[in-house]
Amino acid sequence: MKLDDAQKKKVQEWIEAGLSLSDIQNKLAEEFQIRMTYMEVRFLMDDHGVKLKDKPRETAPAEIKASAAQQPAKQAPTQPGAGPGGGVSVAVDQVTRPGALVSGKVTFSDGKSAEWYLDQMGRLGVSPKEKDYKPSPEDLAEFQAELQNELARQGF
Repeated sequence: MKLDDAQKKKVQEWIEAGLSLSDIQNKLAEEFQIRMTYMEVRFLMDDHGVKLKDKPRETAPAEIKASAAQQPAKQAPTQPGAGPGGGVSVAVDQVTRPGALVSGKVTFSDGKSAEWYLDQMGRLGVSPKEKDYKPSPEDLAEFQAELQNELARQGF
């Protein structure tokens, strides 16, 4: 879809006024009887070199406060000796590893550490820092229990 110069100018005014793509889509239909899908409007903006202004997110301060309030819980690993067996510590990452629902680090009773993740299918993966390391069955059981407790505490 091509816009004439007057239409382009009007769209630019809408953008300057801070209208969203959805608002522009509605205005095109109302004022010019041009009906387009959201994606078509998006492509139209790209075709004409029109850049939308990024609006500052109104919820950002509240999210920052909420994240700061939760930060100690996310940062604080379960201390060795705090769990049932006392030797495994679990921490949840603040920034989740790509492709995972949640991820973090674990230190086993022998001091060896690994990264863990829970993927989209609910599968738990553990990647030890040492190539051939395998934790003991007791440590694995304690890790799973500590992980379940930590995730429940954080609302997962």
